[in-house]
Amino acid sequence: MSVVIIALAVGLYYFFMKGTEAAGGKPTADEIVENSVEIAEITTNLLNGDYIRISFTIQTDGKKAKEELEKRNFQVENVIIKKLSGLEAKDLEGTEGKVKLEKDLKESLSEFMEEGKIIQVYITSTIIQ
Repeated sequence: MSVVIIALAVGLYYFFMKGTEAAGGKPTADEIVENSVEIAEITTNLLNGDYIRISFTIQTDGKKAKEELEKRNFQVENVIIKKLSGLEAKDLEGTEGKVKLEKDLKESLSEFMEEGKIIQVYITSTIIQ
């Protein structure tokens, strides 16, 4: 009987304390949305004179990181604008260009995070003219 109680206690601890780790390390869709910050559409010039209209969703690893990122919104937008101003339209062509931008932004934005970390940067819309 005591073995069953111990096994049940360990199981409950594992379930409640480990959260997404117990589910194979992948967060659920609800957890991703709950810990993500939407960056409103930004319009800025590119290096070659074209302009871009772009928006993002940034996934963090938890509530504290999300709150910090929301407070740092002006810094996030500043980093994005600076990054885009050094690129030409051809740098953002195709999947490869967009994946590189997401990766570069993740690295740049991660530098000033104190609470938690950025998991992924997603481009949610983009228009280049």
